[in-house]
Amino acid sequence: MAPRRRPRGTLIDPVNMGYEVERASKAKFDAVAERAGVSSAVLFERVVDHLELTDQGLPIWWPEELPRDGELPIDSA
Repeated sequence: MAPRRRPRGTLIDPVNMGYEVERASKAKFDAVAERAGVSSAVLFERVVDHLELTDQGLPIWWPEELPRDGELPIDSA
């Protein structure tokens, strides 16, 4: 059975997500979407819609000790 997709023409401002991720991560995400019976695009939108954020607008599971870019601070001393 093909994954359920949103009806054609229902996107208001569609964009192509043109960034690279690890193949294993994409495969895992696609497998979850398949098990849910939806396309990966629909799953992505559902994940974003249900993402719980802190007061700072970061996911609640984001480590506070790391900067947003994921780089570790370098001591200048």
